[in-house]
Amino acid sequence: MADIFDVVADPTRRDLIAILLERYLEGADAPHGGESNVGSLVQQLGLSQPTVSKHLKVLRDAGLVTVRDQGQHRFYKLDPTPLEAVEDWLRPFLPGPAADPIPTSTPATGTVVHAPTVAPAAAHRLGAALATGMHGVRSAFSRR
Repeated sequence: MADIFDVVADPTRRDLIAILLERYLEGADAPHGGESNVGSLVQQLGLSQPTVSKHLKVLRDAGLVTVRDQGQHRFYKLDPTPLEAVEDWLRPFLPGPAADPIPTSTPATGTVVHAPTVAPAAAHRLGAALATGMHGVRSAFSRR
């Protein structure tokens, strides 16, 4: 299974997750039951069906989406469980009551300083940057 950071490093997959998250948040009581069909996702993203399907397969393999077949149609629904591990990892870097600053000590003085927290508006950019950076580092080392 691909590392979750590799999965979310791709901007198209992040766009798919965002669309599926909207549906998920609308809930099971909504007419669509929190699901999106492939045709709808293709239309919203403006990409080809094979491209969207390829990215959905990666999301499915990572456990980020579930799929339900109905006749010739496939309906996808977000499963946020794998993202909870990412959230737990990012929590110390984000502001808010659940985030405590990371204590570190400076080598020269031994004085404890606290790492700065990230402004709320930057939280999304931080996640995307971390995912993209992690993917780039892994790709660089895997070529060796």
